[in-house]
Amino acid sequence: MKPTLDSLKSNIGSRRRKLRKGRGIAAGQGASCGFGMRGQKSRSGRPTRPGFEGGQMPLYRRVPKQKHFQLINQKSFTVINVSDLNKLKTGTTVNLDSLVKEKIVTSPKHPLKILGKGKLEVKLTVQAAAFTASAKTKIEAAGGACEIY
Repeated sequence: MKPTLDSLKSNIGSRRRKLRKGRGIAAGQGASCGFGMRGQKSRSGRPTRPGFEGGQMPLYRRVPKQKHFQLINQKSFTVINVSDLNKLKTGTTVNLDSLVKEKIVTSPKHPLKILGKGKLEVKLTVQAAAFTASAKTKIEAAGGACEIY
């Protein structure tokens, strides 16, 4: 027989009867009701708020409130889109130095990364530190090659 909602019962021993505290000294949990003698934890309205550290500046107030924490050892790139490479001649080798000579990149501080925004209509051999997946497919679709240095 399948149980129905009106016939459901909890298992025997799974629910204990609530202890009645503070009903005289002979009651087991009488007098101080298991809260001890004195102190903050024995008072009425006893529990302190979540995160309370006894008056010390709590952790949630000590930690700086910023939108995000800076990534440790974050990699920085000089970024350029595939569409910017259309200005170059067909069959040339493109790297950070050649882009600086052509004045496509003005501040070559970091290694070069190619992004996949736009279309590429020129066959090029591109040498860079990193490529996005879409940039790699667009360069190879135009007949070029991607080389990671």
